[in-house]
Amino acid sequence: MRVAGLLSAILLVLQTCNVFGEMFTALVDMEGLVSTEHELVKQLDNYIQEEETKLKQLRGYMEEYESMYQEAIADVSKYLANPVNAFLLVKRLTSDWKKIEGVMTQNVGSAFVKNLTQHRTDLRFPSDEDLNGAAVALMRLQDTYKLDTHALANGNLLGKTYSRQLTAGDCWELGRQSYNNGDHYHTVLWMGEALNKFDEESNKTVTRESILEYLAFSTFKQGNVMEALQLTNELLKIVPYHQRALGNKKYYEQVLLDQGELPPDVDTAGLDNVIAKPFNTANLKLKKPNDHLEEREKFEKLCRGERLMSLEMESRLYCRYVTNNNPFFFIQPLKMEVGFLKPLLVIYHNVISDEEIETVKRMAQPRFKRATIRNPKTGELEHASYRISKSAWLKSEEHEHIFKVTRRVGDITGLDMATAEDLQVVNYGIGGHYDPHYDYARGDRLNAFKELGWGNRIATWLFYMSDVEAGGATVFPTVGAALWPRKGSAAFWYNLHPNGDGNELTRHAACPVLTGSKWVSNKWIHEHNQEFRRPCGLKFDAEM
Repeated sequence: MRVAGLLSAILLVLQTCNVFGEMFTALVDMEGLVSTEHELVKQLDNYIQEEETKLKQLRGYMEEYESMYQEAIADVSKYLANPVNAFLLVKRLTSDWKKIEGVMTQNVGSAFVKNLTQHRTDLRFPSDEDLNGAAVALMRLQDTYKLDTHALANGNLLGKTYSRQLTAGDCWELGRQSYNNGDHYHTVLWMGEALNKFDEESNKTVTRESILEYLAFSTFKQGNVMEALQLTNELLKIVPYHQRALGNKKYYEQVLLDQGELPPDVDTAGLDNVIAKPFNTANLKLKKPNDHLEEREKFEKLCRGERLMSLEMESRLYCRYVTNNNPFFFIQPLKMEVGFLKPLLVIYHNVISDEEIETVKRMAQPRFKRATIRNPKTGELEHASYRISKSAWLKSEEHEHIFKVTRRVGDITGLDMATAEDLQVVNYGIGGHYDPHYDYARGDRLNAFKELGWGNRIATWLFYMSDVEAGGATVFPTVGAALWPRKGSAAFWYNLHPNGDGNELTRHAACPVLTGSKWVSNKWIHEHNQEFRRPCGLKFDAEM
């Protein structure tokens, strides 16, 4: 647009030249035209250079997109199973694509962009919300699995290199998303990494001042005032009249004086030359965001595979073949693994076939919507930031395979499936997780399942329909147990004691998926019709 405006101005000058009379009648007057022509040639040369630079830039974008596409198309599922790849894909189609549109709209690209906009409804573009969600998911993985920022930026997850390195611009975008969420902890980590990568890049993907602006303020918000001042001074060396930086500098200096962190013989004038040393987040005091989750530490340890269960308890766990007193399993018994004793957490292996899994996935995928939780107070379904996945519901009568797996759950558990909810199918995406929760309704919130008329959720059956390369465990923070997903297996536990009271030890969570894609399906079984199948014992917490 700047070039177009420049040419318009030149044309305007040429049009107004006639007011000076017939220049060609006097050589002296024409001598001035030589200077005019020289200026036109110079401006035209500048225009051509800008167009060539633009084309070179667009070609670079195209080659990068083509390279990423070829890498992805080789194995789409494997490519998207990597959370870094998934984030970068969303970033390329949101903030990066906006930059490309900006380049193209400089003259010749506008027609193409207009045509693309007209067909935008036919194409699938992620939104800014998707970009933010992908960034938040990456940071969730970073925190849960204690991933080093520098290693993650270099495509390294738990000692393995999975993807290409992030650029300074990629790291800046992650930091910007954190900043927009009010998360200054991750802003410092990712803007700091962006600054380090900026110094290493020959082809700059972001400006130094844009990094410093975010980094300085977030460093201050994390309580590191001197470092924030150093970064602000560095920013002002680049942009001396940066109004916000000038205001922040004055404020930081006053804070340091008020806190007595300066020697008495140093005044604010002496702080003008305080320039940041090589930036290292290890030298800062950083505070993680407070997410108000009491068992967060236990939850994350279990997700990382750390042992919280006592050796004495582990020694009592076992695997065995069982029939559960069902004649169907006399010839081919069930493979049962006990993951915990009280509450009884069991895994049954090889209880759903690959063919059945593919049927379930194929039927569910077109119906996927973002997973909801049932509000315990109102009973209404709603979205929640602590449950990141997509889900669909399948009825038993819709397909023979759905009918068979539902009947199989009844055969194994001995419970009546007439009062079980439809099969819920869930796929966890980038950093997909479900924070600690109860499956049953508690206390004065029993109206959550009132419309079903089947009472509370007595039990949970959870099919694992994929192998997850890293992460994705089902964990029980209160008791320190973890059940790891294995394709074809299923977890089962009772949510209620036999007398109908809720078992608070069944509070559980789905760990974030680090690499891979996690598919599960579950049946929630309700109390009604189970009176003689799971009768109340002599003790309130008797397990049967």
